[in-house]
Amino acid sequence: MTMNYRVLGATGIEVSTYALGTMMFGAIGNPDHADSERIIHAALDAGINFVDTADMYSTGESEEIVGKALKGRRDDVVLATKVHFSLDGERNHGGNSRRYITRAVEDSLRRLQTDWIDLYQIHRPDPKTDIEETLGVLTDLVRAGKIRTFGSSTFPAEQTVEAWHVADRHGLMKFRTEQPPYSILAREIERSVLPTAQRLNMGVLTWSPLAWGFLSGKYRRGTEVDFTVGRAALRADRFDPSLPANAAKYDAVEALVKLADELGVSLPQLATAFPLAHPAVTSVIIGPRTMEQLESSLAGQDLALDDATLDRIDEIVPPGTDLVWVREGGGWLPPALSTPGLRRRLIDDRAAATPAAETTEE
Repeated sequence: MTMNYRVLGATGIEVSTYALGTMMFGAIGNPDHADSERIIHAALDAGINFVDTADMYSTGESEEIVGKALKGRRDDVVLATKVHFSLDGERNHGGNSRRYITRAVEDSLRRLQTDWIDLYQIHRPDPKTDIEETLGVLTDLVRAGKIRTFGSSTFPAEQTVEAWHVADRHGLMKFRTEQPPYSILAREIERSVLPTAQRLNMGVLTWSPLAWGFLSGKYRRGTEVDFTVGRAALRADRFDPSLPANAAKYDAVEALVKLADELGVSLPQLATAFPLAHPAVTSVIIGPRTMEQLESSLAGQDLALDDATLDRIDEIVPPGTDLVWVREGGGWLPPALSTPGLRRRLIDDRAAATPAAETTEE
């Protein structure tokens, strides 16, 4: 097996087509630091040179694990992390403001035990903060040598375009990457996010290739779902076969299992190969919790899907169709949808004088 590499958009940085995602290292997934470090080392030994984490993964614990694992290997690794979510719930300890990002990057550098971050990503849009404010602090961080470049995560195409226009008007640096969810079951980004990234020559690293575990092969029709463990315990509504919204996912999985069997590959291997077939995608993030899961993902790295196979996939889940995030907009509901006061015209002065309740994004 040979790892492949692609250039990350216009950055000139070469990254492996598989990126190691570390969300499952720490309390939320694998709490054994030594075992998590072994998995990271195995991924690097297999040719992966791109490691993606975030400050909010297990409240900073994932970054700490990554920092320990990369000792002695830091120069050979393209290291990415993210900022936006509050780690403690305190006011002003979150979002995309200069005030918060300036503090958060120092915390990430300390946990990662490094002097610089190769790719610093804004984890979600922040409607409270002008994008000029965010791009301004990110530009300053590049010039200070604390980060090499920066990108966005789960941004709609229109906000990416707006950010580029603002950068041009104010002489600021631009988002060079986007990190969206993408899988056979979640193809909505094919409509505008991926075409926009192509036009702007942005690198794209996609997450959740197994569609929240639905393409792991674990969830099948006629198989009882254990709602006490794993992702099913976190979001039972996404896996409950009795819910009509999940019927299409279970139907698609059965058809995809049949296709994988015909190809002589596993369903996870088929699922992980799919995002890389799109010309806009640079790297697909795999997020193992165990060594076995890492080895299973790596076993399919030589799989390239031909046109006939992609046509079959299009028949099962048509391009642009989203069966996973259909109710959540890519895993994130913008305030325009989640906050009633932003989409309802006020009908009297009394209503206008009543402040809207605060909402917390997840």
